[in-house]
Amino acid sequence: MQNKKNILISNDDGISADGIKYLYETLKLDYNVFVVAPHTEKSASSLSTTIKNPLHIHKLKWDDNENIYQITGTPADCIKMSLSVLFDTKFDLIVSGINKGTNSGRNLLYSGTLGCVIEGAMRGFLGIAFSCHEFMNPNYKKILKYIPKIIDFFLENKPDEGTIINVNFPSKDKEIKGFKLARQGQSRWLEKPDKRLHPEGYDYYWLGVHWKDYKEEANSEIEHLKEGYITATPVHVNELTDHKYLNLKKDEFENSFF
Repeated sequence: MQNKKNILISNDDGISADGIKYLYETLKLDYNVFVVAPHTEKSASSLSTTIKNPLHIHKLKWDDNENIYQITGTPADCIKMSLSVLFDTKFDLIVSGINKGTNSGRNLLYSGTLGCVIEGAMRGFLGIAFSCHEFMNPNYKKILKYIPKIIDFFLENKPDEGTIINVNFPSKDKEIKGFKLARQGQSRWLEKPDKRLHPEGYDYYWLGVHWKDYKEEANSEIEHLKEGYITATPVHVNELTDHKYLNLKKDEFENSFF
């Protein structure tokens, strides 16, 4: 046990989601696994943090593992509480998922699945987020054998601090052709508001979404997923500054108002 890597697992689909159960079962034999997840689904919560309501923590037990908790908060809350309250463990990796539905392209900015590993990255931890193409009835069993291989690769080939790895699996109907280390795509889910009439006479909306394709650059994860490849995208989140603009306009801005 002492030689095994310590992995913290979370998600945004909630502690009862099939994806996190499959992820746990896949990793528990080869790693020391700790699970902290929201008590209900918190999809599209990104880095949202609970500050106006108390957080309630409930201890669970899976198999003989008592390092399992559900929290009445967001995915980011789960990471915060894991690192500051629940465990003194030195984690080697934070893993999130397996999400139902793709987090490719610009969708990662909305994703609670990515929120888990971004929160960890801001605290110096390597993180990998796993997502399936399908929202309805993902075939988790088809992809499980690839997850330890991906984890081991990035544990042995760590990116710079502040970089997380966003892994997406192609449609379950496609034959998996291989792996691609790819750039982030631009396509995403776009809002599709559905206007409805309330019985009391006023309008309300279900936001709704539809997929919007954009012109993709070479080596885009979007294109590789369509071709049947498993994609991994290194996303750097510690430094978001646009240095090109900063250097170009720094003097002009600082001397424009006096």
